[in-house]
Amino acid sequence: MSIWEGVSEFVTVAEQASFTQAANKLDISVAQVSRQVSQLEQRLSTKLLYRTTRKVSLTAEGEIYYQHCRQVLNGLKDAERALGNLKDSPQGSIKLTAPVMYGETFIQPIIHDFMLQHPAIDVVSDLTNQQMDLIEGGYDLAIRLGKLKDSSLMAKPISQRHYRVCASPQYLTHHGTPHSLTEISQHNCLMGQHSYWRFEDNQKERTIKVSGNLSCNSGYGLVDAALKGIGIVQLPNYYVDPYLQSGQLVEVLTQYKIKPETIWAVYPNNRHLSAKIRQLVEFLIERLNP
Repeated sequence: MSIWEGVSEFVTVAEQASFTQAANKLDISVAQVSRQVSQLEQRLSTKLLYRTTRKVSLTAEGEIYYQHCRQVLNGLKDAERALGNLKDSPQGSIKLTAPVMYGETFIQPIIHDFMLQHPAIDVVSDLTNQQMDLIEGGYDLAIRLGKLKDSSLMAKPISQRHYRVCASPQYLTHHGTPHSLTEISQHNCLMGQHSYWRFEDNQKERTIKVSGNLSCNSGYGLVDAALKGIGIVQLPNYYVDPYLQSGQLVEVLTQYKIKPETIWAVYPNNRHLSAKIRQLVEFLIERLNP
């Protein structure tokens, strides 16, 4: 019996705490997983797992063996990444996640151009506004907006977003133009997921509670309402810039704009970042900052 036989099955069972889930992840039968782990325990003359009808857990010996096996398997993955870095043309699969609107409008078209340049690349894109766990979900890359939570993940800035407060000329004609933060309460504010807006006043960030007759979790929906003169809106620049340029919207309260927020490429903290991910991140930076 090879020293490698049963190791990947054992590690997967230990991490999934289930023979069934391990079999699904490895795409083999439960019987095969059970047989490989049992043969491994026989070869080692050591019980590695406690098995009950409800759960599977590691023995003390199994915990020690798992930690060493995990390091070995990580080393094998690092070796594969190191080989990938030697290749001039990126190839293989990339699994990424990004927020829905930003992903649809900006990230996905750039991904398609990257794929045209590198036909050996396969991409799985998961566009969702939920912050996915990169390790658990097996993601190679995530696009995240604004402040990041502390984590062991690596992050690289790829662009910025600017918040604009704006309204249609018709609205401002009928309701007046606000010139100070105290005047916001006099206006119909079109709200997104939060009932407050952020501003910078005397070099300090301020949060102002707003109110209005429309609350919508779609940036495009809020833009449409603003264009039709229903109220004032605060949105990232990529929603409103075309309408500001055409004059369909007018920016107000410019003296209170908050500092730009960073848009990040986030990826697992691997010792060897693969060539395909490194080149994709560089491609994103180039295209998002013309």
